[in-house]
Amino acid sequence: MNYAMFESGGKQYIAREGETVEVDHLPLDVGARADFNQVLLISDGSSVRVGTPLVEGARVAGMVVGQIKAPKQIVFKYIPKERYRRKKGHRQSYTRIQIEDVLFPGAKPSKKAEVEVTPEGGTAEEIAKPRKTAPKVRAAKKAAVKKIGPGSKSTAKKATTKKSASKKSVDG
Repeated sequence: MNYAMFESGGKQYIAREGETVEVDHLPLDVGARADFNQVLLISDGSSVRVGTPLVEGARVAGMVVGQIKAPKQIVFKYIPKERYRRKKGHRQSYTRIQIEDVLFPGAKPSKKAEVEVTPEGGTAEEIAKPRKTAPKVRAAKKAAVKKIGPGSKSTAKKATTKKSASKKSVDG
């Protein structure tokens, strides 16, 4: 069984063919290819190659299965006798990747890695095509009509003017 140790986002991960790995968030869409070329160690079951620091030409190929978030971590700051309390939550984002191939230097990807099959059931090209949908029709809003009945009168406001305050003279 082929496996490799690769680096992504400053962290090291072990990848085995057919397994899923959760790495720090990568800006990739679901169904996109993810290739890691910073391979630190690679093995085919009988031989192991360790890089100095990287194995030149080796890579790990996979497909993005989903973007997920970790459970919420509560950050609570507290200073005793000061009435200082702050509560904040944090959810780390991860990218889940299905490992398809662990490739030695000079090796070509297998047939299953060539065709990208997405979790929705189609290939990446089929899902990337824009779908034809009918344009949404919005109903026009009617303007509010004010009804004036026989008993109601329209009243106009009288214009009011402010009188300026008179200055008082102080004799001293």
